[in-house]
Amino acid sequence: MPALAVTVLLWASAFVGIRAAGESFEPGPLSLGRLAVGLVALTIIARPWQRRLPTGRPLYFLLIAGVFWFGVYNVALNAGEQHLDAGTSALVVNIGPILIALLAGVLLKEGFPKPLLVGIAVAFAGVALIAASTNDDSGVATASTTGVVLCLVAAVTYAIGVLAQKPALGTVAPATTVWIACLVGMVVCLPYAPSLIDELGDATAGDIVWLVYLGVFPTAIGFSTWSYALKRLSAGQVASTTYLVPAVATLISWVALDEVPAALAFVGGGLCLLGVAVTRYKPRAAVPATP
Repeated sequence: MPALAVTVLLWASAFVGIRAAGESFEPGPLSLGRLAVGLVALTIIARPWQRRLPTGRPLYFLLIAGVFWFGVYNVALNAGEQHLDAGTSALVVNIGPILIALLAGVLLKEGFPKPLLVGIAVAFAGVALIAASTNDDSGVATASTTGVVLCLVAAVTYAIGVLAQKPALGTVAPATTVWIACLVGMVVCLPYAPSLIDELGDATAGDIVWLVYLGVFPTAIGFSTWSYALKRLSAGQVASTTYLVPAVATLISWVALDEVPAALAFVGGGLCLLGVAVTRYKPRAAVPATP
C-alpha cells in the first residue's frame, strides 16, 4: 500500500531529524515544537471544523493515544536519541509490534501462543545485545543502557497508542484521529513552552528547519498515511511494515549525519526483527490427504 511506504520513509527520517535537532533542543521542548507545527499542518489536512468530532469511547481512546503516543512517546524517544544514534534507536523502538501482540493478549484476551513467547525472548535478547554494544572501530556510534531504556519506553507507548487508535478509527476519519491525538499530546507537553521559547532564540536555522520538518512530514503526513492504512488493515499487519524503518533510518543517518550503529548493535537489531517475525508466524493448517 503506497500510504504505508510513505509512512515508513517519513518515520525513518524522523529518527534522523530528532538526532539533528537535538543539537539545539532538549527532549521536551523539541516534542512541543514538533507537535505545535504538526497540529497546524494537521488542521489544514483534517479540517476538523467540517467534521463531527467524536465523543464517548472513541474520544476516550484518542485521549489515551494522544497522551501516550504523541506525548510520552515523543519525549522518551527524543531523550533516548540523546544517547543512541538514529539507526540503533529505530531498532529498539521497532519491537513495538511484539508489545502490541503482548498487550492484545492481555487486554483483548487473544492469549499467548508459543510463537509470541519465543519471539519475545528472541527480541529482548537482541535488546540486551544493543545495550551491551559499544563503539565500533570507527567510533561513530555508542549504545547506552539509558538510551535503550528510554527507547523501550517509547516502544511501549507506541504499542499503547496503536491499540488505542485502532478502535477509534471505526467511527472517526483517520486524519481527525491524528489531529485530536496531536492536540492532546501538545497539551501534555505545554509545560515545556518556556524552555522552547528560550531554545528557539539560540537555535541554528538548520535545527529550526529540522523541527518544522518533524512537525509537517513525519507527524502530520506520516501519521495521516499510517491512520489511513490502519483503518483498512489490522494493527498487526500495519505495524509489521515498520520492520523496514530501522534499515531506512540507518541509511538516511549514514548519509545525512555520518552515523552508523556499532557492529554488535546490528546483531542485536537483527535479533529484534527476527523476534518480531517469529511472533507473526502462523503454522499452515494440515491439508487432508486425497482419498
